[in-house]
Amino acid sequence: MIDEKISQKYLKKIKLFQKYNKYYYDLNKPLVDDSEFDKLKLEIINFEKKYNFLNHKDSPSNSVGFKPSKIFKKIKHKTPMLSLNNAFSEEDLVNFEKKISNFLNNEPGLNIEYSAEPKIDGISASLLFKDGKFITGLSRGDGKEGEDITENLKTIKDIPHEIKLKSFPKEIDIRGEVFIQNSDFKDLRNKFANPRNAASGSLRQKDPKETQKIPLKFIAYTFGYEKGLEATSQEDYLKRLKEWGFKTNPLNNKIKTIKDLIKNYNEIEKKRDQIDFDIDGIVYKINDFSLQKRLGYVANAPRWAIAHKFSANSGISKIENIEIQIGRTGALTPVAKIKPVNIGGVVVSNATLHNEEEINRKDIRIGDTVLIERAGDVIPHVISVDLKLRNKNSKKFDFPKNCPSCGSETVKDFNLTTKKEDAVRRCSSEGYECEKMAIEKIKHFVSKEAFNIDGFGKKIVENFWNLNLIKFPHDIFKLDYVKIENLEGWGKQSVANLKYSINQKKKISFEKFIYALGIRHIGLENAKIISKNLKSLKNFIYLSKQNNFDNLINIDGIGETQINSIKNFFRNSTNLHVLTNLEKILTVKNAESQKTDGIFSDKTFMFTGKLSNMSRSEAKSLIEQNSGSIVSNVTKKLDYLIVGEKPTNRKIETAKNLKVKILDQSSWLKMLK
Repeated sequence: MIDEKISQKYLKKIKLFQKYNKYYYDLNKPLVDDSEFDKLKLEIINFEKKYNFLNHKDSPSNSVGFKPSKIFKKIKHKTPMLSLNNAFSEEDLVNFEKKISNFLNNEPGLNIEYSAEPKIDGISASLLFKDGKFITGLSRGDGKEGEDITENLKTIKDIPHEIKLKSFPKEIDIRGEVFIQNSDFKDLRNKFANPRNAASGSLRQKDPKETQKIPLKFIAYTFGYEKGLEATSQEDYLKRLKEWGFKTNPLNNKIKTIKDLIKNYNEIEKKRDQIDFDIDGIVYKINDFSLQKRLGYVANAPRWAIAHKFSANSGISKIENIEIQIGRTGALTPVAKIKPVNIGGVVVSNATLHNEEEINRKDIRIGDTVLIERAGDVIPHVISVDLKLRNKNSKKFDFPKNCPSCGSETVKDFNLTTKKEDAVRRCSSEGYECEKMAIEKIKHFVSKEAFNIDGFGKKIVENFWNLNLIKFPHDIFKLDYVKIENLEGWGKQSVANLKYSINQKKKISFEKFIYALGIRHIGLENAKIISKNLKSLKNFIYLSKQNNFDNLINIDGIGETQINSIKNFFRNSTNLHVLTNLEKILTVKNAESQKTDGIFSDKTFMFTGKLSNMSRSEAKSLIEQNSGSIVSNVTKKLDYLIVGEKPTNRKIETAKNLKVKILDQSSWLKMLK
């Protein structure tokens, strides 16, 4: 009877949440302000934490919050719209510049100039021009493809429909931000929660005539694909944009030193409230396009740009409890459960305490009054304790020496590089033997970067675990759908959708399969490297059967730490059980062959000694761009040993004995033409 009343109360909140969601995302007319919306979400999440039997597909725990509109067709960007890495301090900027200098091998006379551009808090848009005419306009979408919002973008006066100047490229994808000025937003406060929502909602109108009624602005700042662009720097490009009739940010600056970047940052932050549009930081780009090209990209972000976020929002709260969360690799993470506090429009009830050393260093205790900081997308964390308000009877927090989940001993690994123990304490269990680790492993298995099973969120994993529907990853593909259909919040259609989503993922790439296994120290990039070299799941499993892990030694980017993690994974019988079952159920596609049309196709290279005017990273990048491969050891499989200054004589002697071709740097560069 009590459970029934709780369920009714819960479903009532879900229904209200769905209503708010519809008005917020689909209609872009929020019924309540952000804090009220967040408060309702928090109430639902807390309900689910308190009562394990509660779970609904439309809960904020399971829903993604925003889906691309079906109104607009999707089109792939010719060049992906990437995200930027963030900086929050002067130290972050110093490290950013160091990485750039190191990549460029600290070239003498290297002159690093930055284009500093205030980051507008609006909606990114991409405008494709051909022969001077505006052809297609896309939203950012997921970065790879966006919504075709051409007609709506054409209503914005700041966007030219045709450019007849000779300096305009034959084809170019001009990118910028659509936004609403704060002064214009005053008349729209009754329709939208904030200027950003107003811009988003207006761009996603079915009828362009409705979009035209909203005073949208557009500021251009970069480009994607281009054909015939005559510009050598970001500064030059911004000048061209003005010539072509586009508006650029009036606060843009060209700056040389980190100190001047900080000075400019502080000046702009102080006058944020005087600027007629919302900004949430400053983007720094290497000004020189030739340097940008050399620096290239890492993961999903450019090496040559970074976003310096404005000061973090903070708030005061009280620690009501300290809970220990256990991750998929066994890491024990202390989390402060705090009295809910509104920080920057978001209700915060949890704050990370990072690790045992952090708790001891700051002497954080249950009952303490603390300063909480929330910086950008960073998880809220405790900055300091107000010792004046500490209870006289408070006790120091004792970090558990045994895993709270399975009782196994907790350990700290010894770091061979730093010659110290790691700050993180871990459960010594190998994974599926520890309940909390097993649950987190399955969450990782279905996550976006792994199997990406639509509709199979974290709360569903927990719920299905508690109902004994899943205990291992392969159980996902053998679910009892009849039993699920009878669960609260499920029906024939939702079960059919889940079944379809799971069946769609029975075929997966080799690299994503490796990543999905959740092997410690094997992230997505390492998984890509391993898959590219081992080619197939059969070869991966063969490592264990033959105990032949030495094959991994010659893979550039895979070190002793990663190899030991893979060995430990295969030594565990439960992991082998999981692997065997998955192999029977799934179709794991072999890794795609490397591009073979480059001048170094099917050739392997190794470097020894310091290169002149070029870093090792840049040299490796050049080889890979030209279809070559890098190895870490001199073997018969090595085609070329490239020798720089002060090489390792042992490597040269081994290469001579194996009749490997030895080249100096200039000879190698001649091969590159």
